[in-house]
Amino acid sequence: MYENDKRTVVTLDAGGTHFRFNAIRGNKSIVDTIEYPSEANNLDKCLGNLVKGFDEVIKKLPERPVAISFAFPGPADYPNGIFPSRLTNFPAFEGGVALGPFLERKFNMPVFINNDADLFTYGEALAGVLPEINSKLKGLGSVKQYHNLIGFILGTGFGIGITTHEQMYIGDNCCSEIYCTPNKLEPELIAEEGVSLRAVLHNYRQMANDSKKDQYCDSLDIFKIAEGEKEGDMKAAQAAFARFGEVAGYTIAQAVCMLDGIIVLGGGLSKSHKYYMPALLRELRATMYTRNGNDIARVPSYVYNLEDENEFNEFARGEQREIDIYGTNEKIMCDTQKRLGIAVSHIGTSTATTTGAYCYALHNLK
Repeated sequence: MYENDKRTVVTLDAGGTHFRFNAIRGNKSIVDTIEYPSEANNLDKCLGNLVKGFDEVIKKLPERPVAISFAFPGPADYPNGIFPSRLTNFPAFEGGVALGPFLERKFNMPVFINNDADLFTYGEALAGVLPEINSKLKGLGSVKQYHNLIGFILGTGFGIGITTHEQMYIGDNCCSEIYCTPNKLEPELIAEEGVSLRAVLHNYRQMANDSKKDQYCDSLDIFKIAEGEKEGDMKAAQAAFARFGEVAGYTIAQAVCMLDGIIVLGGGLSKSHKYYMPALLRELRATMYTRNGNDIARVPSYVYNLEDENEFNEFARGEQREIDIYGTNEKIMCDTQKRLGIAVSHIGTSTATTTGAYCYALHNLK
């Protein structure tokens, strides 16, 4: 949508340890990333590094940017740029910080702050997986086009974003969340305890016959064990991801039933999808029953794995047929199969998120 736009927006990838600053024009980065520590425990240093980073990027640009736009972790009043309470990753925000208004006054330009999963999904909807899927469908002769995208961040936490007809969904309390829904396998726990980096580590430690299992602190270690690239219990590593996939699939199915859109996965754990996708798809394709014994699909629309070429071709084919227009000799083509697809981000979570931040700023500046 904005790939040919000449306006520039300054962006930020904000983490608990580092701030990475950049600038986007036409959906592309135009400067080298600038990095500063986040200083999450010291408010003066934290805000000072934010100002330094943005200022340094702005000085590198040939023209003044039209806005600052970025994702920041944690609950907030995003439309007003206010973080009213302490953030888990930013203890310095104790008591609340009006971050957006602070930066607007410093740089005298609009500042947009949003949730990372929301911006990830928005970026994928406007310049990532959704237009890619629709283009492929058109090329394969399908009359079907999709306008809704549900994004899930699978990483340190478990987040959800929704974009419908090129509009980002923002709840009344900026609190549309998935992490706190029930965990299928341990209902007394939240879903995030089964769908996160720590969940994969927990699963492996429970199942593995590995003397070093308590030493691992990253799911990448478990992935390498599953791949046979690192010494350890390969079967347990693969089972750890399968268990992750079961909990993720159950929870994602709940969301897809209500939201009815293409699914895209992002975050660090999305790269391990070959080990959890089968279990995740089993949940999305499961059967449930009514009290009188009738079977009902867990998700009303069949979900195809769009990372599999054969499944994508079936997805594109659908069930197209002609319908008579009553009272005329005319016919109209329609597709009668209810179906959705699940894909993994192809442009990468960080790129999708910064692209979403860029597009969101331009959308609101119209």
